[in-house]
Amino acid sequence: MSTAAIAAAPTNTTGKIVVASFIGTAIEFYDFYVYATATALVFGLLFFPQESASASQLVAFATFSIAFIARPLGSALFGHFGDRIGRKSMLVASLMIMGVSTTLVGLLPTYESIGLVAPVVLCILRFGQGIGLGGEWGGAALLAVENAPPEKRAWFGMFPQLGAPVGFIAANGLFLVLAATLDDDQFRSWGWRIPFLASAALLVVGLYVRLKLVESPVFQDAMARDLKQRVPLGTLLRQHWKDTILGTLAMVACFAVFYLSTVFTLGFGTTRLGYSREEFLTMLLVAISFMALGIVISAWLSDRWGRKPVLLGGLMLTGLMGFLLEPMLAVGQPFEVTAFLSIALLCMGLIFGPMGAVLSELFPTHVRYTGASVTYNMGGILGASFAPLIALQLAAVGGLHYVGYYLTATAALSFVAVVLMRETRHEALG
Repeated sequence: MSTAAIAAAPTNTTGKIVVASFIGTAIEFYDFYVYATATALVFGLLFFPQESASASQLVAFATFSIAFIARPLGSALFGHFGDRIGRKSMLVASLMIMGVSTTLVGLLPTYESIGLVAPVVLCILRFGQGIGLGGEWGGAALLAVENAPPEKRAWFGMFPQLGAPVGFIAANGLFLVLAATLDDDQFRSWGWRIPFLASAALLVVGLYVRLKLVESPVFQDAMARDLKQRVPLGTLLRQHWKDTILGTLAMVACFAVFYLSTVFTLGFGTTRLGYSREEFLTMLLVAISFMALGIVISAWLSDRWGRKPVLLGGLMLTGLMGFLLEPMLAVGQPFEVTAFLSIALLCMGLIFGPMGAVLSELFPTHVRYTGASVTYNMGGILGASFAPLIALQLAAVGGLHYVGYYLTATAALSFVAVVLMRETRHEALG
């Protein structure tokens, strides 16, 4: 395809870019958080019965990590074809896999009905969620960043990030309504299934929006110049290994602070602190709005000051916040607990906001889908997959202050990675 033909080809409008990058990630994160919330609330008893409720929850948290193990596989798979044949088809496929996996969880019989088959199938479906989300974020970030004006790449890249808090609010808001309207027997019997089954309707909406997309001019230009790689992952690891490692480590704290302040605290709050499901979910819904605020602020600032200064500031605050975990959470009072959750998720938003631009800008177009997806999802393995489980063990053995130290350590690791990264704000997407 000639340069003139590329220039004359259809392009995505700003509204289409924003809606498609936002709504898809919102739906995918809704699906992902529905499982996370159910893990903290009911999956232990329904699928992994043990001698005690704590033991059941521990096993359920262990299965939570399966999706994070699957996500790099999904990122490699979708990244490979996304860099070779296009972003659009992979965005549609990732949404399909995630939506179908989530819906099937809502139809799955429990351990009481079919025995060991139930937890095995649940783990397979959780793996499917991880494959879908592994391909989702990178594609959505590229859709936004590759279609953005050069001076607003972080701002456009913010919209996939906003899908995370919106998906969280939708998932936990629905669980909150169910917790408030159903008694415990109804919720455990059938109520928990409703958020999973609702994914089917959301899937239809997301597919409708994404099927109307066209490929970005940047990708079309790369294909016209015959930059297609036979194995994008191989090229990435040979030629861009340093950026891959640094991008991965930069994401660790972001994932750790989020899943410690949502999944771990939800389980801890409803068991050790004595809060009801609806009480703690309400506090989380208040706190998640601060994450959205942090995303908007940091994306705006990073287009003006640069990616690294904003990320380093957010990571410093996250490291300090780790020392607040024990004194604010252990007291168990609603104001202190809500304040801690709000501070933690604000810090997460400050780190997360620029990442859509940062991880896209680190890599050239012909390996960008693979590079952004792999770094994001490998960061998820290191920072989130076992974070709730590790925190649960640390709290049981050494107390909550050890959980805070763990969070501070992840912030320090990501801080060093960002220091070693190059500033990408003024680099052209090539």
